[in-house]
Formats: sequence, C-alpha cells, structure tokens
Amino acid sequence: MNTNSNAYIFIYSSVLVIVVAAGLAFTALTLKPAQDLNIEIEKKQNILASFGIPSTPENAVELYSKYVKETYAINAAGEKLDLEPSKVFNTDLKKETVKPIDERVLPLYRAEVDGKTYVIIPLRGKGLWGPIWGYVSLESDLNTIHGAVFDHKGETPGLGAEINKDWFQEPFVGKKLFDASGKFTSIHVYKGGKGASAMAGDTDHGVDGISGGTITSKGLEAMLRDCLVAYEKYFVQNKQ
Repeated sequence: MNTNSNAYIFIYSSVLVIVVAAGLAFTALTLKPAQDLNIEIEKKQNILASFGIPSTPENAVELYSKYVKETYAINAAGEKLDLEPSKVFNTDLKKETVKPIDERVLPLYRAEVDGKTYVIIPLRGKGLWGPIWGYVSLESDLNTIHGAVFDHKGETPGLGAEINKDWFQEPFVGKKLFDASGKFTSIHVYKGGKGASAMAGDTDHGVDGISGGTITSKGLEAMLRDCLVAYEKYFVQNKQ
C-alpha cells in the first residue's frame, strides 16, 4: 500500500485510535476496583472524623465497623426508607441536592462512642470554583453540633481552601441548629474573619468566615442550610 495515500493515512489513524482507546479502557476497568475502594475508605475516614475518631487508610474500615452502628435513609417527612445500607452509603448527593426537598433520599449514619449516640449528616454544596462537601455530627438532641468536617475540589489555596483546616472546623462544635423558640436557624458564617461572629453577638449559631474567602464561606453556609433543612422534621420528631 502506498504509505503516502489518503487511504493509508486514514486506516493507520483509525487503527491507532482503536488501539489507544482499547488500552485506556482496559486500564480504567483494571484500576476501577482500587479507585472505588479508595473512595470508600476516604468517605469512611471523613465520617469517623466528624464525630472525633481519627483514622488512617489502613484502619478506617475496622473503626467504621466498630463505631457506625446504622446506615439508613429518610425522606423529608422524617420517614425511614426501605433501602439497603450499601445503597444509602453510595447515595449520589450531587443528584439528590438538585431535587426538590420532598423528592430527596436523605442519608443518615448513627454512631456510638463511649455510650453516647451521634447522628451524622452528609453535605454537598457549591464553593467559588467547584463543589464543596462535608459531614456534620449531631448529639442526641439533634440540635447541637458535635463535630464537622469539610472539604473542596478546587477552592483558592490560603483562602477558601481553608475550609478543610481544623481552625475553621473546630468553632462549629457546640453550635445549635434551632433557636430557643424551636425554629430551625442553621449556622451563620460571618464575613470578616476572626471575631466576626462575636461582634455580631451570635454565640449559638455563628462562626467566623474566612478572611478573603467570602464566597466559599457563604457557599458553605448555604450548603449547611440547604442540606440540613431537609432533615428538619426528622430532627423535631426524634430529638431527645
């Protein structure tokens, strides 16, 4: 065959594309189980961290089995759904959070540590440059935050990316979701950085935002409000 002909170039290019595509597909299929396992382990580490249990990739599965006693889902009316725990664990929050509240599947995790019970709520929202997500653990009153873990895909380093730092997450501990009259209030993230919530006099529901990271801070505030309000009826019906 004439190697300078159009037919040769077309056939050669087609074969090359097919071979490369087949190689990439084979690699993706081969690596997928390991990738899925890594995603599962990271998720379990974050859930554990939300109620104060440190873990490593090596012991996360064992610790998760030890402390997380129940994985289930509810609807916005607070009713328990008939779903397998594995399906609940793998709920795609990206899809669920764009649905109307009364159509969402709302995952929950119940953990027990030293005789105390915590309920963990998964979160997903939007930051400045992409998705943000996290987990909030609540004490048995389903009102007081016991712990919080947040992360992001691509927020600005040194600014919005600081949502995954301990100094930003720790002030959420002890904050309340409901006010004294029982109205759902969620958590307010105040613009201005350190001392902003104190200046606003909001000791029960307010935390300081990230100085210079206002859009990410407000995105996180919206994430908390929009995700947690879907559980409001469940909180009211089951708080102790």
